Amino acid sequence: MYYKYEELYSRPFITPDSEIPENLLHLSHSFGYDCGRRANLQLLDEKTLAFVAGNALVLLDVSSKEQRYIRSCSGGGIGTIMAHPTKKFFAVAEKGDQPYIIVYEYPSLRPYRILRGGTELAYSCVDFNCDGTLLASVGSAPDYMLTLWDWRHEQVMLCSKAFSQDVYRVTFSPDNPAQLTTSGSGHIKFWKMASTFTGLKLQGILGRFGKTALTDIEGYVELPDGKVVSGSEWGNMLLWDGGLIKVEICRKGGRTCHAGTIQQFVLDEGELMTIGSDGAIRTWDFERIDAADCNDDHSMFEMEPMNEMVIGRNVSLSSMVKSPLPDSFIWFAQDSNGGIWKLDLSFSNITQDPECLFSFHAGVIQGMDVSSISHLMATTALDRSVKVFDFLAKTELTTSRFKQGGTALTWAPPLVNQKGGLLATGFEDGVVRLLELYNPHSLRVVAGHSHSGDAELRLRQALKPHNAPVTAIAYERNGEILATGSVDCTVFFFTVGEKYDPIGFVKVPGPVQALEWSPQSHSQNTLLVLCLSGHVVEVRPPDSDAQNPSKTYQLSGLPTRSFNFRSIKSRIKREEETARRQAAKEKERREREGRLKEAKEQGRETTEAELQEEEGREEEEELPPIFIPDPPSPLYCGFYSEPGLFWLSMGGYDAGFLYHCKFSEEQDEDPARRQDEPFAWLSVHNADEDPVRAVTFSSNRQLMLCGMHSGSIRAYPLQPGDHHLTSMQAYWALSVHDNQYGHLRQIRCSHDDQFVLMAGEDGNIFSYSLLPPEELRRALRSKKARVPSPRVGLEVEEVAPDIEDAAAYSIETAKQKLETDRLCREAERRKAERRKKLAGLQSRFQQLLCENQSLPEHVRLHHTELELDRRFREEAERVKAQRVSEARRELAWEVERHRLGLRKLQERFRESLESDAVTVVAVRSDHGLTAYRLLAPTEHRLKQRDGAGWPGGGGAGTQERGKSRAEPGKDGSKIEEEQDDVSGEAAMAPRTSRPGGLKLAGRQAEKLRKAAEKAERARATIQNRRKEWAELFAAKPNENSEDPADVLAIRCAMQNMGDLKLKTAEDFTVPERLRMNADKKKAELAALEEKIHEKKTEMNVRIMALRDAKVALVSRLRSQALQLRRVQRHLGPHLRRRPPALPSILPEETPERKLRCSRATLERYGALRANRAHTEDQDPEEGGLTLLEQLEKEREEEEEEEEQEEEERGEEDAPCPVVSPVGVEEGAGLSELEEEVRKEEEIRSTYEQDSLLEQMESSVRRFDAELLLLRHQKLGLDGQMKLADLRHVTLFQELLLLNESEKTENSLQERLNARAEEESDILSKLEETSKQLELKRRDIAKLQEREKAMAATFQALLGENNRFADFLTKVFKKKIKRVKKKEKSGVEEEEEGSDEDWDDDEDDSGSESGGAPVDDSVCPPDCDPELFEKTVQLRERRLDLEELLGEEKKCGDALKKEYDSLVKKKKGVQSSLKAAEGALELFNREKQQRLNDLDVVVPLRLHQIEFVMDGAVPSSLASALALDTSSMTALRERIKELQVEKGQQRELYRQARQQHVQLTHDRRDMEAKIQELEEHCKQQTMMKFGKLVDVEALQTLLGSRSLDEMKLEEMRQDSRIRMAAHTKEIKQWDAKVAEARQALMEVTRSHTERLLSMNSLLCQKKELEDQLNARQRKMGSRFQGQMRRVEEDEVQRLQDLVKTQAQQAEALRKEIYILSRKGGHILPPSRAPLPPLPTPVPANGIRTSRPGHLLKRDKAQPSASSQGAN
Repeated sequence: MYYKYEELYSRPFITPDSEIPENLLHLSHSFGYDCGRRANLQLLDEKTLAFVAGNALVLLDVSSKEQRYIRSCSGGGIGTIMAHPTKKFFAVAEKGDQPYIIVYEYPSLRPYRILRGGTELAYSCVDFNCDGTLLASVGSAPDYMLTLWDWRHEQVMLCSKAFSQDVYRVTFSPDNPAQLTTSGSGHIKFWKMASTFTGLKLQGILGRFGKTALTDIEGYVELPDGKVVSGSEWGNMLLWDGGLIKVEICRKGGRTCHAGTIQQFVLDEGELMTIGSDGAIRTWDFERIDAADCNDDHSMFEMEPMNEMVIGRNVSLSSMVKSPLPDSFIWFAQDSNGGIWKLDLSFSNITQDPECLFSFHAGVIQGMDVSSISHLMATTALDRSVKVFDFLAKTELTTSRFKQGGTALTWAPPLVNQKGGLLATGFEDGVVRLLELYNPHSLRVVAGHSHSGDAELRLRQALKPHNAPVTAIAYERNGEILATGSVDCTVFFFTVGEKYDPIGFVKVPGPVQALEWSPQSHSQNTLLVLCLSGHVVEVRPPDSDAQNPSKTYQLSGLPTRSFNFRSIKSRIKREEETARRQAAKEKERREREGRLKEAKEQGRETTEAELQEEEGREEEEELPPIFIPDPPSPLYCGFYSEPGLFWLSMGGYDAGFLYHCKFSEEQDEDPARRQDEPFAWLSVHNADEDPVRAVTFSSNRQLMLCGMHSGSIRAYPLQPGDHHLTSMQAYWALSVHDNQYGHLRQIRCSHDDQFVLMAGEDGNIFSYSLLPPEELRRALRSKKARVPSPRVGLEVEEVAPDIEDAAAYSIETAKQKLETDRLCREAERRKAERRKKLAGLQSRFQQLLCENQSLPEHVRLHHTELELDRRFREEAERVKAQRVSEARRELAWEVERHRLGLRKLQERFRESLESDAVTVVAVRSDHGLTAYRLLAPTEHRLKQRDGAGWPGGGGAGTQERGKSRAEPGKDGSKIEEEQDDVSGEAAMAPRTSRPGGLKLAGRQAEKLRKAAEKAERARATIQNRRKEWAELFAAKPNENSEDPADVLAIRCAMQNMGDLKLKTAEDFTVPERLRMNADKKKAELAALEEKIHEKKTEMNVRIMALRDAKVALVSRLRSQALQLRRVQRHLGPHLRRRPPALPSILPEETPERKLRCSRATLERYGALRANRAHTEDQDPEEGGLTLLEQLEKEREEEEEEEEQEEEERGEEDAPCPVVSPVGVEEGAGLSELEEEVRKEEEIRSTYEQDSLLEQMESSVRRFDAELLLLRHQKLGLDGQMKLADLRHVTLFQELLLLNESEKTENSLQERLNARAEEESDILSKLEETSKQLELKRRDIAKLQEREKAMAATFQALLGENNRFADFLTKVFKKKIKRVKKKEKSGVEEEEEGSDEDWDDDEDDSGSESGGAPVDDSVCPPDCDPELFEKTVQLRERRLDLEELLGEEKKCGDALKKEYDSLVKKKKGVQSSLKAAEGALELFNREKQQRLNDLDVVVPLRLHQIEFVMDGAVPSSLASALALDTSSMTALRERIKELQVEKGQQRELYRQARQQHVQLTHDRRDMEAKIQELEEHCKQQTMMKFGKLVDVEALQTLLGSRSLDEMKLEEMRQDSRIRMAAHTKEIKQWDAKVAEARQALMEVTRSHTERLLSMNSLLCQKKELEDQLNARQRKMGSRFQGQMRRVEEDEVQRLQDLVKTQAQQAEALRKEIYILSRKGGHILPPSRAPLPPLPTPVPANGIRTSRPGHLLKRDKAQPSASSQGAN
């Protein structure tokens, strides 16, 4: 079953009831390729490629390059395509509302199946499974639905949401049909079709990146074992296993697998191929990738590809498909830079080079135009290419590439170029290039040049009018001026001719979007500039004959008009809504009038409800508000309608209309602030979200073509001369480009109106014909376009210079730069003239000054008189100071920068040196001595040196800490043992013992006390003896134990004997003290560096001292030489000896002087450098070196001159000789005395000369000798330093190895420490548990001994032949079920009787013969009650002991179980500890082997080599052993020591054997003596007691007392206690009586005082009453009677109070008498409570009173106070 394609494919939209034909436009050819679309290349057979181009699927024949097209059925575009594995079908997944997936049959191209309902808006990817039975599809936003289809039956099998972001790819696993994989933005997901109880379900697992950075995944491949290999954005491969990243795969050295995203993986014939965006294809070892794993933390697996192919430099591959031919290695690849490649991936010797089959534009088509005389089309894009097409022949003619991307293009009109071969192209760097198109076959053949192709482009001229991308280019209607617009808001004008010359530019308010010159029908020639910001500017063209301005190209005098678009769409909508509502009202009014008329005709009146309903309908909703978008909507295109009028198409909010605008008459306002509104508008159908992007007209302007934002084209038929577009009603529309991103930006009609060319942002370029293909072929005579012929002489012209530098100056910038340079030159010229004039004035002034100085002083003018005005000088000084300050501020940053630079240089090269290399040279020889160049130790090095510990430094401290921790535990255990012993003794003591502070009365008590003391002493003696025996047996060594001294000696020998195996041996074990780690090696390295530094510093100090000695020597020799010259002046020439050559201080002996430079030296260097700048060109480095040498040479010359001047000065200062020997030679006569004086002076001078020469020579010899000696020592030190350096290298290499293994060693050591710590904890617990168990055993033994002693006591109580022995034994041994006692406190509760513990439920009193049971709780007749009571008490004590013993045994069993579990844990921990020690030992052995592999340089002399074979040194010393001489000597001495020790050990062994024999005899003698003593003891016991008894139990019984004595003692003790308590209570009452008496006295005294005060108050009252009575005699008698009654009441109350106090006193006396009696406390007689007694206030200020009298005191106190008040 097939569908009909004619019924499915999308057709153009035509306005209903219009006469526009459906086949208005016919697709002629597609010149573009949407190379940015994912997987946009499929291979249907070996020669047919399929790719999506907008709303069409292009089938391209590789060989013939012919194209076939399949239109989309939805009209919304095509999402993706996929070929069936059999190549018999291919699926086209479309876009739109509820899009279809249409499966076409190939090659018939008939629709075979249609899949519906898979997504809402668009499909992003589809894929068939391996056998082609299933199809998987994934939708795009908003649902991202993953759907599995049974496509042959057009049914959905499963569906699920794939992810919440874009999904790029979906595939079936080739090896597992039930497994799928999807990937996309920041995710990868693994799907599985699982069978559940509800049916088949899709289950997805989202891949988790873990530590790997989140990345978009474009490509992946499923491996046969279920793993997945995916790419990443940074170019590495990720191996996924179970939803997690197992490993990240990269190349060796951490390089990425690809330099960019990996777009696709292919698993083909056992090889894994990756296709990257870097244009490379690499094959990898599949097995290594499948088994890849990582062993470290960074999860990287490094490997190299087996083969690789790099396609090209500017190639970015995105997908590949393989040829379906069997055994074919041909692949076709999609290039994101606009190409389709044919690749041979056989990777053999006959592999063909990559072949680019097709080349297209990459990305958005920025510019497109057609020729006005031929069927030629030119395009440009940001891929930096310009292409020319013959759309009649459907071929590409030529391509030119440049350094920058193209942004605008226009074809020059015939008025400019009659042949139609000139193109003006704008680029993104602001350059405009004029390209000339010609047919190369018409050129005259020139030797060495060959032409291929039908057309070529040649650069004619390159201009740069802008600094930003050029967006529009337009020729003036007369062809005289070229205008260019740019994003930099400028429009530049050029004159058109053989050479385009700049005229100038104008600035506009916004980025230029388009340029439109007025047509020929307009009277004025104007340029309409359309800005993206909504501004429109009309500019008059400048005069092309005007002269170029000198300063700038900006044109300021051009007449301009501006228009700033203001949105009116909201107002239009408001007016439409108003009109709609008005029409609705009118309609409703007519309906209401009809209803009223009908009701009137029917004779029915309108009710009030109907009227209210009508009024309610008249209520209107609020109109939509006026809205102005901010920012303003973008302006897309526009064109002239009439002079001063123009149409605009806006985007954004204002889309959906064409606005008719005109320029305002008032143009005084700033263009940026203007707000202009269109005066008319035209609604565009269905364009609110789809604005018009481009507009063009046919040549007769009867057809308007519009390019829409959605990628569709619209054709509006127009009436002739309809500039106001009133006839723009019906239209024809067709979706051409991609509806989502294929915005149609360029649309053109051919010169004959037979073709429509359009280009969009999806990279597609389409050619449509207005006639059917058959009619078109008949209408057109030729099959290809005519290419313009070249100009005459073109072949011999030089290529015009191009502007390749993107940073080159624009025309205006270059103009301004020239003007700036001219102004600078003019300023410099004026400065030079002013300076020259000033110099002349200065010279004239100097002449005047000289003339003034030459005049006499009385005529000479003072310098102040030469000043015209003092203020001039002050002003000049002020200006100079101000300028100096400004200059300093300006140069402050530079000064600071140079200061910091100097400081850094000094820190780096001078301060970083502790001592520089100083060379000291001998005076009489060429021997020299150079100091070591030492760097100052850094802070890090000092810290490392101070903080580094020596190997084995922490061991002793650790042992001491362990020892200190162990010793307290040992002492504590001893203390615990002693406490246990003491507690055991206390437990053995009887409970009835009392403290010895109280004396017993009577002789019996004294005997009992003495017996108790004797028993106590006996028990103490027994306990001490037991303790001694326990210590003795504890100290007894085991029969198999060794002597501790011997064990210690063996351990010391094992530690010091050493491992005699070589370190290179495989079984060599590194001793603990010799084990090395990184810290120890660092310490060793730091110690070596410190030693080297110390030795070198010591040598440098000596060398510097020698240098200082030489400096002093040179100074001394110079002074001696000067003195020698003075002496030699007194000698004749024949007596003068030649002085020795004076040494000098060489520059290398004082290198610190090189770093010293004064300001004069710097100024001299600057002058030399300035002079050198004016000389011939030289190499800068050589010039700088020569300057330094010249400066050094001048400095040396100056120093020599200074030395000569000093010598000459010294000679001049020397005194003149008294006697001139020259006079003698001249024959002057001398007397004898003078002759004698002359000889004496000559002898003295000769001696001085010889002495000075000898001193000089000896000083030089001494210095040279010291230098040679120090040189010899330094040579020896150099050898040592070389050996130290070699040692340093070795140590550093070892440190590197140790650092590498430090991490592993630390982990092993931590593991070992953890096991050791665990073992230590278990051992401590085990030891503690063992001690507790031993204590429990001892406690149990003690309790058992007490039980035995109690049984012996009971037997002793029974005595012999007791007839109640059986009964009492049953009573004693009876088992009673005891109730657990509650916890009680106090001695009395603990000593309560045992009656509460009895439980009579169980009766064991039955006799053995089965007689009647006997009540064992009652003493039988004739039985001693005292004996029965003692038996019961002993039974209670026995039961207590049994309970305590049971509890102790339970505790012992628990401790035993804990001990056994700890023993098991100990074994496990010891095994793990042994394993950890073995692992660490193995690692140390491996580490030692790696250290042994290091090469150590050991320089040897021949006499040190003792490895001789056959009398000669062998050629190879590989098997030799290098030993230190001291070690060899020590080994030889050790042999002798061992021989001596061997003899000593034999002698010791012989003595030990003798001692052993003697000790064996002694032990036998002691055993025999012990047996004799035991027999003697038994005999003595039988003689004394008649039988064998327990002496210890007997001693214990001797201290027991009878029951009566115990009762008597208890009664007496109780009486004493009660008597003491009574005595204490009597004392307390005596104290209370004394306090009461004192209180009574105080109360009596206070009452007396109060009575006295009351008496005085009564007297005062009496007087006052008398006075009152005298003054108020007129008062009635009733007042006097009342006062009398009050007085009488008060007197009566006071009398009662006195009586009460007397009674209280009497009661107190009786109470005191009663309390003073002896023999008990008697309460006082019951009577009324006594009033409270005042108590004296103690020192602390707190009153005390009896509680019982507090209330009465409070009641009595107010009466007294009230009485006093009265």
